[in-house]
Formats: sequence, C-alpha cells, structure tokens
Amino acid sequence: MSRSSRRVGLSRRQFLASLGGGIFVLFTVGDGRQEAEAQRLGAGRESPADFNAYLRIGGDGKVTCFTGKVELGQGIQTSLAQIAAEELDLPLETVEVVAGDTALCPWDMGTFGSRTIKYFGPELRRAAAEARAVLIELAAERLKVPASRLATGGGLVFEGGNPKNAVPYGTLSDGKIIERRVQPAPTKPRARHVVSGRPAARKDALLKVAGRAKYAGDVRRPGMRYARILRPPAHSATLRRVDLAEAEKFPGAQVVREGDLVAVLHDSFDRADAALAKVKAEYDVPTTGPDDRSIHAHLLKSAPPGQVVEERGDLVQGERLAATLVEGTYFTPYVAHAPLEPHTALAVVEKGSATVWASTQRPFGAQDEVAQALGVPREKVRVIAPFVGGGFGGKTRNRQVVEAARLAKLAGQPVQVAWSRDEEFFLDTFQPAAVVTVKAGLDSARRLALWDYVVYFAGERASQPFYRIPHYRIVARGHWGGGGGAAHPFEVGAWRAPGSNTNTFARESHMDVLAARAGTDPLEFRLANLDDARMRRVLETAAHRFNWKPAKAPSGRGVGLSCANYLGSYVAAMAEVDVEPKTGGIRVRRVVCAQDMGQVIDPDGATAQIEGCIVMGLGYALSEEVRFAQGRIHDPSLHSYTIPRFSWTPKIEAVLVENPDLPAQGGGEPPIVNMGAVIANAVFDATGARLSRLPMTPARVLDGVKTARTPVR
Repeated sequence: MSRSSRRVGLSRRQFLASLGGGIFVLFTVGDGRQEAEAQRLGAGRESPADFNAYLRIGGDGKVTCFTGKVELGQGIQTSLAQIAAEELDLPLETVEVVAGDTALCPWDMGTFGSRTIKYFGPELRRAAAEARAVLIELAAERLKVPASRLATGGGLVFEGGNPKNAVPYGTLSDGKIIERRVQPAPTKPRARHVVSGRPAARKDALLKVAGRAKYAGDVRRPGMRYARILRPPAHSATLRRVDLAEAEKFPGAQVVREGDLVAVLHDSFDRADAALAKVKAEYDVPTTGPDDRSIHAHLLKSAPPGQVVEERGDLVQGERLAATLVEGTYFTPYVAHAPLEPHTALAVVEKGSATVWASTQRPFGAQDEVAQALGVPREKVRVIAPFVGGGFGGKTRNRQVVEAARLAKLAGQPVQVAWSRDEEFFLDTFQPAAVVTVKAGLDSARRLALWDYVVYFAGERASQPFYRIPHYRIVARGHWGGGGGAAHPFEVGAWRAPGSNTNTFARESHMDVLAARAGTDPLEFRLANLDDARMRRVLETAAHRFNWKPAKAPSGRGVGLSCANYLGSYVAAMAEVDVEPKTGGIRVRRVVCAQDMGQVIDPDGATAQIEGCIVMGLGYALSEEVRFAQGRIHDPSLHSYTIPRFSWTPKIEAVLVENPDLPAQGGGEPPIVNMGAVIANAVFDATGARLSRLPMTPARVLDGVKTARTPVR
C-alpha cells in the first residue's frame, strides 16, 4: 500500500502488469450491487468498463485480497483473510488483505454501520470460490485429468486418490496474467469450514504491539512540511481581520492563504505551531445561541416535521385499551468521538495528480473530495488509508484530507495536516443531542397496549419495536446525520451505532418503568411481551449466564438489563452496579453481553468487539458530554472530557449465541447500544432513582435519589 503516486491513472493492463503475473479475479463496476449502491449515493463511476480486483493468486502461491474497507482496529484484515482462505483451501498465513487503497481496491461507500463482513464478506467469498474453480480448470488442462476428479488443499490442486499428481496454485498462472470475472461458483458448505468460524491470531497484532504499525501520521515524504491551520475561537465566528506579518518573519516558516484557509508550514510541527501563534486574527464571535443546558429545549422548538417510521393499529384505540398510561422523556447530549489517533493526512500534489495518505473511513469519498478541491479528474487522485487509529463514525467527513491537498498544491511540496487534540474537539462532528418522548399503555393484564414514540434528532435506527404491541407509532423528527443547519450549533454526524444508543436508552429505560409500574420483574415483563423467538433466546442466554434472579425493581441489588436489535444483530446485556450514596458515583462491577450475529467468522475478533463496545459504552453512559456556549467548546481536551479509564473496566463476559444458518451480521457496533439503558436500569434497581438524562454523572445521580418516588426496600 506504500507505492508512490505513479500508480494513479493507470489503465487496467498497466495495473495488472505492475503487480506481475498471477490469476486475478476481477469485479466490473458496471455490474452488481456495488454499482447500484454507487449510483444510489451519486458516486457511480463514469464508465461501465471500470474494474477492480477482488483477489490475486501470485506465482508464489500467496493470495492477496483487495477491499475498499478500512482497518480501523476491528480486525478485518484477519476475518476477511479467513473467508478467502476457507474458500481456497489455504492456510490463513498465506492470505493477505490490502485495504482502503483507491488505486487497488474495489469501490466502497465507506467503513461504518458494521457492514464489512455482512456485505463485503459474501462478495469476497464468491470471488474466492470462483478463483478455486479457475484453479481446478487450469489444473485439469495441466494434469490431463478431468476437473471432476480434482480436489484442492494446502495450496495445491491434486487428483483425488492420487495426491502425488498435483500442481501448486502459483504454478498455474505460468508467469502470465490470467484475468477472470466473478462468475457464479458454489461456495463451501458451512459444515466443511475449517478456517472460517475458528479463532485466529490477528494478522496486525505483532505490528501494533511492537509499535511498527504505520498510520497516516507515520508516513514521510521527501520535502514534507507540517501545517498548522488558523481556526476560529467559536463555531459561526467570522474572520474580520488577519495580520500575517510576524508569522511571515518566523525562521523557516511559509505562510499560505487561500480564501478561508490560512496556514503556516514548517519542517517541524512544533515550529509550525509556534509560527501560527504569531498570526494576529480578529473575529466576530456570536453572542447568542443555545448552550449545553438549553440545547434540548432549543431542539424541540427547531425540530422539522415528523416522518412516520413504522406504525400498527390505532393509537386512539390503544389508549382506550390501556388501564395504565406512563409517559416519559429521555435526553442525550452531544458526544465527541475522541479517537486516540487525531485526524491526519499527508498529500503529495504534482503534475496534475495527487496521492494522499489519510486517516479516513471513506477513502473513495476522500478521492472525490480531493479531486473536486484540486479541480482534477477523480482518476488522477489516489487515496491510501493505512491503519486508522479509531474512527467511530468521526472520520467520514475528510476535512483534514482536503486541507492537506489544498495546501500541498499551494506550497508545491508534500504537506501533512495532523489535528491537535483541541482541533479534534472543536472540529468533530459530534453525536447529536437528542430527545425522545414516549407514551405507553398497559392493559388490564399488564401487557403492552400502546406505544407512542417520537424521537428528535437521533433518527430512526433501532427505534422500531420488537416487542408485541398491538397499537404503536414511531415518528422521527430530525436525523443524526448532516450539517449543523438551523438546529445544531455545530456539525453533527454518525457516532458508533448512530442514533441507536439514544433510541435503545429511551426504549429500554421506559420498558423498565413499565415493569416497575406493573410490579413485575424486568426480565419477566419483557418476555411476557415478546414473541420474537430469536430475541427471547438471546435474552434467556444472557439471563442464564448472569444468573438473573427475578425480583421487582428497585430491589436494592443494583442489577439491570437491556436488549436491542441493531441492523439484524440481536444483543442483550445485563449489568451489576454499585452506587456510592454520598458522592453519587457509579461503579459498574459486571456486564454479561449475549449476541446473536448469525454466522461468526472470527470468534476471537467478535468477542473483542463486544468487550470494546462495553468499555466505550461506559463513556457515553457515565461521563461523556460536550459542554459549550455561544459556539465555544468548553471541553477541548481529555483533561476535562472524560473517556473511560482502565480502572472503570468491569468484569465482562461476552457470549456468542450460535445461529450459523443466518448469514453473518455486524459485530462492531451492536453491543454498545445497550450500555446507557442497562446501567440506568441497574441504578434504578439499586437506588429507586430513574435517570432519564445521559450521562449519569454523580450530581445527576444524587439529584435523582433525592426525588425518587420509589424507596429501595
């Protein structure tokens, strides 16, 4: 992935020749679901003859897979290699994955939504199966044996019953380029899998543990300069006057300005920062607008008209059937992504083409954006995404990528832009603050009769009910994506499992409120209102592992539960907490998480994702909240914006619920969605305090305990 920009704009033949001989299984963009998705997003290629390779079998027998997805820490270089190795009957160590390189990899909309294994995995499996069929076809000619008598294994095609009559995979290309398009070929039955579905050592583990993994900030090019960019003090501030004279005198500094972009370049990052401090700028700063205390009222006033997400029955009839009506309102704040690796990009622009090494979740989107900014054709831009140190939805906008490209063109030298931590918190596209209102009703048998649910600015994802409710309506007013617009004081966007953390917090908190009103154990209440057999199995599995004991909440034990369907992955969590009565501090002692994600490719990787989601989820549940006023961010660093610490980590038990007949679903996001609700429900069980606003800070816990209507027995 570190080849220079000379690859940009190569023809298909030049591309294949540059890789040497081998068997290539190709994907034609003019066909298939990728093209349909590209056209739907307005990002289709100009020519139906464009192509990309899925995989290459080299003359040495090694297999290289190409994916437009990006390695963000989720382990796809291992799990995708397992899929290919399985279909090709190869040891895992002989398969490598090249990810996120727009010159080498098939077009992809981006790495988000837990879609890599779910959507790209089947395409790669199909390509590998076709490659195996091609190998057998070529071997039949070489060995003079009918294809029906040939088998594969260990990198060889051999005659059944006569394994000495064999030929290595790499030999079959005979040093030539053999191109094959993806064609229907039978994939291996799941019962015969020996690589896929088994635990595997991560391919990037040693690189990362040894500190040898390369990120965008580690890339160096001859003549490279570091950029520090002038930023306004507040969102919506406008530059009134700028004096660059002192900065231009700074030794070794180069001051660059183009419209809204003012930057200082230097051979040293620290010296560029010092030179930037010499820039004198005056801004008109807004003096009005919402702050973190008034934002929810502002959002309710600013919300667009509602869109019905899903409905059944009649709400009026449901209210007539309800013997008990319970209303609730739930609030979530703006939350930062706070990745350990800041947004970074290095751009080289020369002779009408550009190569960019970028920390991005959307390399093909970045390719389009750079092309537009530089005024060059898309095919003249190559974007390479090395390892990315965390994204969580925050590295989809590519602002730093465009900044680096513009500055490199203006300076005539390679330029690296790496945001400081202050810039991360100022320029982030935060998870939007949101409000959910719920009116629910129980009939005389204490079963759900009514569910009237309106979500403001979190969108519809995971808002759809999976409980048995005869009369319900889900309405969404505002989405989690898009720019700030009139409602938000700054840009917002996807945050790990976008919108679903808010919707699950509201739904599962309100389900616990209803269970308490019905005088029923929270688990028994859910099961009594649940026909979905798959969700019942996940809930019961979690309860068994947790050793759940039925009791009406609040019981004083400090246990809670939550469940969700996140884009086809079913997940249930149970937690045990302690609440310090004097300070209001919450300590999560134990979490059990059961997940049905269909067929599991890498059990170790799936387990690691569950554990990571649980730890990250502690943040939005307990501490993470962006404080702001008049466009200024009051938490510009990790000193005041508190993310989870190692000392917070509870005992975690991750349970993969077997469902191998269901195609693989997503695993990178589903477990995080329960964390707000499961902790809130456990706090209620411990104290009788119903916390309806995240994060559950000690002050909010103490206020909740003071106003609790239900004392702990």
